[in-house]
Amino acid sequence: MSGNDNTTAKIHYICQTYVQKPGAAQGALGIGKQFQYTSASQAQERAERESRSDECVGADAYMVTEDPNSGEVSPPEFLVRLGSVPEFDEF
Repeated sequence: MSGNDNTTAKIHYICQTYVQKPGAAQGALGIGKQFQYTSASQAQERAERESRSDECVGADAYMVTEDPNSGEVSPPEFLVRLGSVPEFDEF
C-alpha cells in the first residue's frame, strides 16, 4: 500500500484579471491574465495589485475545489472581487 491518497480534494487559488474587449460594446469584458497560487492570501494580494494597473478593469481572487477522482471542479468561491467583473452567471 502506498502513502498516496488520491481521494483528497485539491484546492486551487486563482487570481483572474479582466480587460475591456477591443471593439466590443462598453462593459464587454474579456479575461486578461490568470495566476494560480498556493494560498488564498497570495491570490488576493495579486488581485489587489493587478486591479491597480492601467490595462486591468477588474480582478477576482477565488478558490475552487477539484475532485481528483472525477476531475470535477466546484463553482468558484470568491475571496475578493475588484473593479468591473462579470456577473457570477457569466463566469
